[in-house]
Amino acid sequence: MLSIYRYMFKIPDLRRKILFTLAMFAVYRLGTAIPVPGVDLNAVEELAASSESAGIIGLLNLFSGGALERFSVFSLGIMPYITSSIIMQLLAVVIPRLQRLQDEGESGRKIITQWTRYLTVVLALLQSTGITYLFSRGSLTGGILLIAPEDYTAPRVALIVLTMTAGTAFIMWIGELITQRGVGNGMSLVIFVSIVSQLPASFAVIYAGTIGAGRPGGGLIFSVFIVMFLVMIAGIIYVEQGQRRIPIQFAKRVRGRRVMGGQSTYIPLKVNTAGVIPVIFATSMMYFPVLIATAIPTDAGGFMTSVRNWIDINIGNSQGVSTFYIFLLFVLIIFFTYFYTAIQFDPVRQAEMIQRQGGFVPGVRPGSQTARHLEHILNRITLPGSLFLGIVAILPSIGGAIWDVSVGFGGVSILIVVGVALETMKQIESQLTMRNYEGFLT
Repeated sequence: MLSIYRYMFKIPDLRRKILFTLAMFAVYRLGTAIPVPGVDLNAVEELAASSESAGIIGLLNLFSGGALERFSVFSLGIMPYITSSIIMQLLAVVIPRLQRLQDEGESGRKIITQWTRYLTVVLALLQSTGITYLFSRGSLTGGILLIAPEDYTAPRVALIVLTMTAGTAFIMWIGELITQRGVGNGMSLVIFVSIVSQLPASFAVIYAGTIGAGRPGGGLIFSVFIVMFLVMIAGIIYVEQGQRRIPIQFAKRVRGRRVMGGQSTYIPLKVNTAGVIPVIFATSMMYFPVLIATAIPTDAGGFMTSVRNWIDINIGNSQGVSTFYIFLLFVLIIFFTYFYTAIQFDPVRQAEMIQRQGGFVPGVRPGSQTARHLEHILNRITLPGSLFLGIVAILPSIGGAIWDVSVGFGGVSILIVVGVALETMKQIESQLTMRNYEGFLT
């Protein structure tokens, strides 16, 4: 793997792709530092210097690369696009037309991508309006008013909302450019850069809550979190490389004077087929209740107050998360792992493809029995993969709850960063291999 770094800049085409990707990263990070027009810059600086972005609300700031606490043009980050992708994939399961578009190949995927873009803009308009309202009330900022009540007028709100929506559309465009002209998946890399940019501050939060606060045994607690971080990275890499190889044998066929087939190959089923997508999906689902709670006034009374109190107690608020939140996140990750794995790998379709090509699994009859065999194996390896994702995602939160420490980094962050880094390096390695660099990689 390390040899890739030595040779990936020696190929002009690959070097241009990498430099283009880095340039897009620079543009994205520049946008996170530009505040939207019409806000109090002194209040923005006060918010950036405070620690109000801890807890579940910090997820919003995490996926925006710190843009939310600066109320920048990229405050929404890539979350509207992730949410719209979740909605489209869920709809594809229940709407036959979307399923047919997916089966059409590249042309169908282009149409679905276009619809996802439109839905992203709609969600960005709604979310930017809600966040602007919450920031004007100080709900997300611990009482810091980024927009004074007397300045909360329709023209100013429209300007802020349109600016933030345009910022989301620009991020989406950057991600698609990276996918087309750079290396790796652009949307995943945007999230990767956002999280990596926040890791130093995340460890600073843990340091301030342990050693910096002068707690007894603070050094030991901080060391435990560091060791946990390293062990989780090693575990993620190990599981990401794990796969179950299903042997496939192709029968010999005689065409004229030529004998075709008779070869053996295998289907590599990864232990974690879904990758980090379930973690991103589950996380994006969990911050909606908190936004709903912060939008409900404290003096609403009656049923609305009961809803707000239930969310604060069972889900969390800007100061932290609850045990119920940790459990629910764990369950959602397992659910989305099975859901996304079912989308990625269809045993029935795979069995039909193997049968059409004249292949079979040794000891298993072609057709429906092969489909059941593949489904059985897929379910068995998906279970430990989903449990691993869930445990890694909630482990830092459990540690924070045990030692009463505000954990800046989370298992979600580590899973996404390591998963995206591994996938990107695999793509770079495959491009090097295609250019006859096998000798340097072995």
